[in-house]
Amino acid sequence: MHEEQLYRAALNGESDTVAKLLAAGADPNRPSEGEEEGLPLCAAAAWDRVETARALLEAGAEADGRESGGWTALMWAAANGHADTASLLIQAGATLDAANDDGDTPLTLAARRGALGVVQQLLSAGADHEKYDGDGDTPLDIAEDWVGVHLESALLDQIGQEGWEYVVGRQYAKDGTELVTVAGRSPDGSETEQVQAQRGHAAIATLLEDAAGVLTPVDQLVARALAHRDVDEDAETWWIVADALSKRGDDETYEALARLCVSEDAREREFGVDAIAQFGHREGEKPYLERTLPLLQKMVTTEGNPQVLRSVLAALGHQGDPRALPQVLDVIRRPGHQRTMTDAIALADVLPPDHAEGLELLISMTEDDDAEVRDWATAGLAGLSADTPRIREALAARLGDDDLRTVAEATRGLAERGDPRAEEGARRVLAESDDEYARDLVTEATASS
Repeated sequence: MHEEQLYRAALNGESDTVAKLLAAGADPNRPSEGEEEGLPLCAAAAWDRVETARALLEAGAEADGRESGGWTALMWAAANGHADTASLLIQAGATLDAANDDGDTPLTLAARRGALGVVQQLLSAGADHEKYDGDGDTPLDIAEDWVGVHLESALLDQIGQEGWEYVVGRQYAKDGTELVTVAGRSPDGSETEQVQAQRGHAAIATLLEDAAGVLTPVDQLVARALAHRDVDEDAETWWIVADALSKRGDDETYEALARLCVSEDAREREFGVDAIAQFGHREGEKPYLERTLPLLQKMVTTEGNPQVLRSVLAALGHQGDPRALPQVLDVIRRPGHQRTMTDAIALADVLPPDHAEGLELLISMTEDDDAEVRDWATAGLAGLSADTPRIREALAARLGDDDLRTVAEATRGLAERGDPRAEEGARRVLAESDDEYARDLVTEATASS
């Protein structure tokens, strides 16, 4: 009886009930045999009940426990696009490349779903991108088959009931890709069915091609990026494609991207700049700097599209070269320019230690009304090689900031300069913030000072 209750509570994400049942002796590895059969951990994974899954694992649930059909919790998380739960299971030792009775692995299931976040977790953990599914397809084969497919029509075909009424819903999944839901209902309302997929196949195909060493033609990759620019929440596919191209580091690809930078189409120019910004960069080496810097400097003069110009500003910052400072200042100071965190990042990246005017501008950004601008400006100020009373005082002024990440960055800057006021910032962040990044930053900074 306890097992049935535990399964239902795990399914619904009722963490308190799960804890009570486990304390009462319920076995997390015993499947429910009631109306709803299965393992509690698999139920939690299928519905992204992260805290419930954590409690089950801590109580001894086997990360690789199998339900009927050979399904594991990681497979359920992958098939339903739940990256947070997948990450938890991977950390708990779940087998990355286990296959169910149909031959599906977590990676093939995630690739079919279009679950970009899960694929990223699996690849980062070392999943085998060449392992076939039961039909003899690799994850790359699966993803590429779905690129360009009209997702709504494909989902309608999966239900395939004549005379049913259908509703299509769209929202963003946690990984930023569009989640498409098709819900169907029979004419009398007695039957219903729902299917889902994510529009992450183009990004997944790009990641898997990169992992397999497949050099997809530049024009095909650019088409993927442009097609998803306004579909993803934060241009996830765009940046994955840009990163894949920037890592190639060969003249042919560079020339193709340089041509995009002078295209008549603003979106193509924007993508060309974003992809060329860090082209060939590795371990501090920038082999294309002397070609990229003049290109970007010229674009500051010729570019009239604000969005493209924003990309040019970011790209100038990525060069990390003081020769770009005049152009960075030009863009930032233009009438009507809307300040964002990119201003602060780019300015800090190209600011030489003895440029008083640029330093004062960066300090003014640490006082901006926008918390994101203050955070990045303070991080940039903290990271400067110079150590002057003016810099220290500007950092100390941010210890009382309402944004605790800004406080953490100021604390780091003071600690690296041996300023005792860093302890004040560290105490405040540790007392008031639950942000893991901020807490780790001040802890490491004060420990090493």
